[in-house]
Amino acid sequence: MIAASAVKPTLQQIYVKTMMDVIGRGLVMASQVDEEVQHEIRQFPVGFVLSMSVFPHGPAFVAQVTSNGQLNLLNEYADQPDLTVRFKHMHHAFLVFSFQESTAQAFANDRMVADGDLSYAIRLVRCLNKMEALILPKLVAELAVKQYPTQLPLKDKLRGAANIYLKVAQSYLKRSDQHG
Repeated sequence: MIAASAVKPTLQQIYVKTMMDVIGRGLVMASQVDEEVQHEIRQFPVGFVLSMSVFPHGPAFVAQVTSNGQLNLLNEYADQPDLTVRFKHMHHAFLVFSFQESTAQAFANDRMVADGDLSYAIRLVRCLNKMEALILPKLVAELAVKQYPTQLPLKDKLRGAANIYLKVAQSYLKRSDQHG
């Protein structure tokens, strides 16, 4: 864990921007490989756009539900998303992304707001929790999520994490090939 007071605001912003990108990509990849996340995403209408951001113009990701029930990151989106989960301050995002506070605790502490249908916000948080439970070491994941899944055998966790990390790495390599 990183002590929030020991990190300068510029470093917090760089860290949050990096983590926002990783989490956005991780969520997209989890929607491709994890049955539980896929089930939750299928409950959103096709074309549904969700975003997570830091107020007022901080780091963000925007994703859209595809016709095959998965998420796709959008590079640009000018309209208002159907659901926006917004951190009220960069420091609040840092607390969550450095695993000092769970997403559920951040909502309870009024550090985040959801603009859109609350039932969709709850589904998104469940997707984020499952992705974090898969990709993070158990000790860290227990800090990040409200309740660590009781039915997550180590082999399923390792398989899910490997698939998500591989796909995230491929997405970064694909992006660097397009820019290089």
